[in-house]
Amino acid sequence: MLYEMTIPAYRNGLRALSAQLDKALAWGADNDIGELQLVVARLAPDMFPLASQVRFSCLQALQPPTRLGAAGAPELSDDATEFAGLQAQIATTLGWLDTVDAAAIDADPDRAVSFDLPNGMTFDMTARTYVRDWAQPQFYFHLVAAYTILRHMGVPLGKVDYVGYMMAYLRPGTAPAA
Repeated sequence: MLYEMTIPAYRNGLRALSAQLDKALAWGADNDIGELQLVVARLAPDMFPLASQVRFSCLQALQPPTRLGAAGAPELSDDATEFAGLQAQIATTLGWLDTVDAAAIDADPDRAVSFDLPNGMTFDMTARTYVRDWAQPQFYFHLVAAYTILRHMGVPLGKVDYVGYMMAYLRPGTAPAA
């Protein structure tokens, strides 16, 4: 249950983010917006830039499986400085997610999970509440922040760029006419 709530969602989100970055890079080239302008863009002075949001999206896909029993997560210690580096972080994360054992994640949804934040706060919860109340919101927060930064910079992204994977579930004949 916890595996199905996390790993497929992380794959979907990171693949969408990768496609958004591809679209942003092409759009930037066509509109004289350099990679660096996009990589350092942020929504507000006290928010992290795009490069950090991408890295944090990856970290938020790596940390939950690790806290829930998976081993061997890669290190993503620094923000990338160009789109190739952003894409490499996503590819590394996706590659590792493909190795995660569902049985390790699903072993016991009521087991204790504890974690510390850099500010000294410590949280104690069950694996189930950790996924529901921390892991998923954190992942989506950073994923949406990256998407929103790109939109803020003018990249022509829409909902289909965020949840394009949903087209696999579209009932035939129900798509609106063009």
